[in-house]
Amino acid sequence: MSLWYRLVDRDRRLLALLAEHKVLTTRQVAAIEFTSIRRAQDRLRRLYELGVLFTFRQSYANGGTSETRFALGYVGKRLICALRAKTPPAPKVYAESLERLVVWPKLEHHLGVNDFFCDLAAHRNPARHSKYGVSGGTLTQWWPEKRCVEFFWSSSGHEVRLRPDGYGCWEHHGRAVRFFLEHDTGTESLTVVTRKIADYSAFPTDRFGILLFSVHSTKREIALRAALSRAQAGYDPGFVIATAARDHGHVDGPAGPVWAIWDPRDSTAPVRRYRLEELPERGPRVNHRAIGPDEPLSEAAFDPNDRQMMDLIYKATDPRRANDSWGD
Repeated sequence: MSLWYRLVDRDRRLLALLAEHKVLTTRQVAAIEFTSIRRAQDRLRRLYELGVLFTFRQSYANGGTSETRFALGYVGKRLICALRAKTPPAPKVYAESLERLVVWPKLEHHLGVNDFFCDLAAHRNPARHSKYGVSGGTLTQWWPEKRCVEFFWSSSGHEVRLRPDGYGCWEHHGRAVRFFLEHDTGTESLTVVTRKIADYSAFPTDRFGILLFSVHSTKREIALRAALSRAQAGYDPGFVIATAARDHGHVDGPAGPVWAIWDPRDSTAPVRRYRLEELPERGPRVNHRAIGPDEPLSEAAFDPNDRQMMDLIYKATDPRRANDSWGD
């Protein structure tokens, strides 16, 4: 553990994020912790030399390579295990897990999900705050798919019927917008995508947040909204749905005025775009707790030992309601 005390808080936050979210790119790390790509590259290189990080690139069939991806190196894995009083894996076992990560079929999708949350986390980048005095919204909870499944389903003994790509809480000027994220790349048919609504309806989604669909293009977003209207046929699914296309190009990314609420009552209504903090607030208010660098972006995270929170989770039948019940 002596190396842990030689690391600065920024390094510790990075290790904790990689332990939770598996892999980050140079650009993602720079966005949430540094003032420039070059500064990020210099520090990441040093952490790699210490064995704290594992690094890899992917070669493309038409030539060229991806930007550098980073995961926990074996030394970094041992540090995290020691910090959390867990037994580290054997070196060979961990090396094999990194090999699987490099060829993981869902890697690009996973990096896309991390892109979404890193774009939000960049608004609270401590390096930019101290240098430029940047202020704005704050990401106070970021859970990956695995943590969502553990908290919302496995811990309560419920059947796992869906796997959100992530769960977060965005706070700004006293508002706290909690959300489940579905990151769509266009590889699934719209029929498959809209089937997920029934599973979200069977879960008390509205007690924990709204559902965000982040899709790759404006064309896909239009098609998705039409597919939702056909599938729901005027019925309210029981929770708020908002959509956004990632080709919007807004400087604030997913925090900006890119979100359109899908209205089951009138699919032909003009689309109005909202900032993330302007979307409906759903879910419990959680008092912020003090956090250290070993648990970043989690001030508003749920406590799995909070029985009152767990009581909000129940097995329910599809609660789709008539369309006159919809609204904020």
